[in-house]
Parts: sequence; structure tokens; C-alpha cells
Amino acid sequence: MIWRFSLSRFLRVDTFIYGCPSMEEMENFSALYKKRLNEVGESGDIPSDLALEVSSPGAERLLKVPNDLERFKEMPMQVCYVAINEGPGNTEKDGVFLLESVEAASESCMWKLANVRENRDPLAKGRPLSRKKKEWRLCLPFGSLKKVSLYIDNE
Repeated sequence: MIWRFSLSRFLRVDTFIYGCPSMEEMENFSALYKKRLNEVGESGDIPSDLALEVSSPGAERLLKVPNDLERFKEMPMQVCYVAINEGPGNTEKDGVFLLESVEAASESCMWKLANVRENRDPLAKGRPLSRKKKEWRLCLPFGSLKKVSLYIDNE
């Protein structure tokens, strides 16, 4: 369990591997924190306008590269990256991938296509990825990753 206090009167508690504590953990923490706040508040050491808000980070949050990648390895991720072209200029691309590996020494990561609707052939209704797409890999240096977030399935 990680406890972090900041000067802006926010407290963050991370207890679950994906950053999502259970309802029971949130209730227990909320009760304990409120009790402690009341004790300190009676002495006048803190402002009386403090409030406690408990929320889930949600799937829309950005993932930190490379720190969060290994943690969410089994989940599809929306990845926006800069593709290095042989011609003039680089292009920004995006896709839905699964992380295959992280190479700390070379500061790069290997991605494979996630088995999601966006990556499947639109004419092959309900079929999984083809063998060619399953075997396709993309190696990207950390520096070329612009934005990485968890993929939200809208099916």
C-alpha cells in the first residue's frame, strides 16, 4: 500500500496492481482517514474546509512509459507513436496493441496486435485475427511513444 501526501491537500492510495482498490478498502480507508482528520481538526492544526474524495483512476488515464507498461501487460493498450520513415518527415500513428516485452537495456518495447475489433478484418465478422496479424510485431523505442492508455472496448 502506498500513501502519498502533497501540499495541494490530496491523498492518493494505491493498493491493487491495476491501481483500483476494492470498495471495502476504500470504505476502510475513508473511515480511518475521517477519524484521523477529526482528531487533528479539533486541535486546529488543519483548515476546517478539507474534504475527502475517493475515486477510481479509470481506464482513460495515461500510462507512464516504461513504469506502467509491465503492470498492464495482459491488457490491450491504445498506443500513439511516431513512426520513423525512410523518406522526409516522420508520421504519427496509433493502434491497439498488447505488450509482448520490455527491453530495459535498449529502452524499447515489443508490441503485438491485440485481438480487438479495430484490428480485425471488417468483412470477417466475428472471426479472430488472421495468423499473419497474430505473428506481426512492432518494436518501438520509448522515445517514439507519444501516448499510451488502456483500451476501452466499445462493443
